[in-house]
Amino acid sequence: MHPPGFRSFLLLASSLLFAGLSAVPQSFSPSLRSWPGAACRLSRAESERRCRAPGQPPGAALCHGRGRCDCGVCICHVTEPGMFFGPLCECHEWVCETYDGSTCAGHGKCDCGKCKCDQGWYGDACQYPTHCDLTKKKSNQMCKNSQDIICSNAGTCHCGRCKCDNSDGSGLVYGKFCECDDRECIDDETEEICGGHGKCYCGNCYCKAGWHGDKCEFQCDITPWESKRRCTSPDGKICSNRGTCVCGECTCHDVDPTGDWGDIHGDTCECDERDCRAVYDRYSDDFCSGHGQCNCGRCDCKAGWYGKKCEHPQSCALSAEESIRKCQGSSDLPCSGRGKCECGKCTCYPPGDRRVYGKTCECDDRRCEDLDGVVCGGHGTCSCGRCVCERGWFGKLCQHPRKCNMTEEQSKNLCESADGILCSGKGSCCGINVNWKRCNKFREGVGTNPARLANHH
Repeated sequence: MHPPGFRSFLLLASSLLFAGLSAVPQSFSPSLRSWPGAACRLSRAESERRCRAPGQPPGAALCHGRGRCDCGVCICHVTEPGMFFGPLCECHEWVCETYDGSTCAGHGKCDCGKCKCDQGWYGDACQYPTHCDLTKKKSNQMCKNSQDIICSNAGTCHCGRCKCDNSDGSGLVYGKFCECDDRECIDDETEEICGGHGKCYCGNCYCKAGWHGDKCEFQCDITPWESKRRCTSPDGKICSNRGTCVCGECTCHDVDPTGDWGDIHGDTCECDERDCRAVYDRYSDDFCSGHGQCNCGRCDCKAGWYGKKCEHPQSCALSAEESIRKCQGSSDLPCSGRGKCECGKCTCYPPGDRRVYGKTCECDDRRCEDLDGVVCGGHGTCSCGRCVCERGWFGKLCQHPRKCNMTEEQSKNLCESADGILCSGKGSCCGINVNWKRCNKFREGVGTNPARLANHH
């Protein structure tokens, strides 16, 4: 027989245990099985109901598709890098939004797929400050991409950070400068991303094995290994690094990314006619120096000529090395990369164009021209590719009057509008001085006071 105090203790312990078990979530109940391996006390329908997210209809994914349902309890598993957790496997530690490579922009913590922002920050990735102390001009400058376009014309600038246009909530436009648009990956017929046969990254489809096309719309009838074998060039590179392998066939790049025109061909793009050029100039079509035939990137020289590009006459008293050295002068390239070297003498390109000249074609007066072809802004003369300005004018192209009494950078900063365009594209810039009206001549309502012009910017 137990003393009364012991019976009181048992009663209290039982009450606490009952209260504790009643607080356990419905999706977890260790008493649903009598022992490990025993039959589940729940019906299948009830078990699955407990493993579905609230509000989901019968037949919906159990455990968010990230685990298996065991007698009303989700056992989470990993089907991709990361870790799933939560009562219904609803949380993933890597699914929080990132900005500029940092999770929650470094201004918050990731909690079950959502960023909890620090004080003073907001946004899906905590990328926007609640208070902005930047000027509009400085903010827009920070939002410009490499082409100086604000938010790639696909978003708006908020305190130096781009907010991409995703009014439909799809999130397909993203990137620090909204430079990625995954809508480009949507197949027009199926309306699926990459036709359902690939992954989209920054507007480009990366197809699964056996599929190809801009949107992975074509299926290949050979294995990926066979496709790779057929596209491998003799040097072991896929399409000689000059083309794209599509279902065992190479599609060669006709134009090099640097802008040099060429003719790339061959079953594995192994032939590059650009290797036959003596001069890399867009005005020149001079293969093998005009003294030979190009055969798969190699020059077969005519009688009386030799050299890798048939550039050296056999009648020349100089060796090929001496000839090139004489044509090179102080430049890194023979004839400064603007002409043809023959027996130590340069012939400048383009033929007949007197703007390129000099013993080693070192002078290129095309550098003195603006976009309209005006030499040195009409206020100077060009000497070996450099402008010699008339009195009262300065600048790389003699575009600034001396009366301005400012450096080119100072003048530009004062004339730049919020969108980064000089004089809003409606005038020419010369700063604030007696000639300030040049910047304002096409703008109305600003007044005639230079101080007002400064305030307008």
